[in-house]
Amino acid sequence: MALHGEYDPDNIFAKMVKSEIPAIKVYEDDVAMAFMDIFPQSEGHTLVIPKHEEARNLLEMPPEKLGPYMERVQKVAKAVEAALKPDGVTVMQFNGGPAGQTVFHLHFHIIPRWSDRPMSGHGSSGQADPADLEAVAYKIRNAF
Repeated sequence: MALHGEYDPDNIFAKMVKSEIPAIKVYEDDVAMAFMDIFPQSEGHTLVIPKHEEARNLLEMPPEKLGPYMERVQKVAKAVEAALKPDGVTVMQFNGGPAGQTVFHLHFHIIPRWSDRPMSGHGSSGQADPADLEAVAYKIRNAF
């Protein structure tokens, strides 16, 4: 999809915010929701989305909402790091299909990295077992 366009209120992340489809949540407040990526690039791969903004990507996020949202991204990244003790953490975000974006609702990826484990490619890993994701989510929830 193009970099700019109409926001689809029926995208998968919008449905998660509305509890129309399940998500393995690790954090939620009035600004953001964080949940496990079902196609993780690494153990603990977590996504953080704004809850009430119809922004397809970072370029469309209202500037006055960006600060509070980014505070939540950082908070979740710190919890992931505290829970899993990786060697590093990748925090990334894609804008538009050619950049790798596949869901057109603003989201940041928080991906723990270990020097002795390869990271899978974006969108190329297999779907994880929900029980395995829940076990990791439990650790992250307890790190807040």
